[in-house]
Amino acid sequence: MIRAVLRDLASGPIAVQMRRFVVVGALTAGLQLALLWLFVDTAGLNYIVGAAIAIEITIVCSYVLNNAWTFRASRNTGASEYLAGLLKTNLVRGTAIPIQLGVLAALVEWAGVLYLIANVAAILVSGLYRFVLDAQWTWG
Repeated sequence: MIRAVLRDLASGPIAVQMRRFVVVGALTAGLQLALLWLFVDTAGLNYIVGAAIAIEITIVCSYVLNNAWTFRASRNTGASEYLAGLLKTNLVRGTAIPIQLGVLAALVEWAGVLYLIANVAAILVSGLYRFVLDAQWTWG
């Protein structure tokens, strides 16, 4: 399954979805960074707590955009199907939260990287994982 997905990234039916997923991801990553900065530097939250809250907000935003655009051919329509898809993406992305927070904490605590820059790296590390699971399960 994963080999087929990786092979189709450059060309094939999944390539367009992957490009759209990356665009949505870039937009929501920007939102996540803005929220993280707001929560940490303005509200005074710990960066891990702020990141967890920002991640959950962007999970919902990502689902809305991906359902409408990235996976529109197989989008979830109707209230129950839409909510089931939102639950699935929360489960998929929820399993990526420990990965993202772990990378974030490791870079900040052990490597001394600024928390916003570390969060960008953490988003990238967990991105392919999220795409494969969302493509195969949430909209598969």
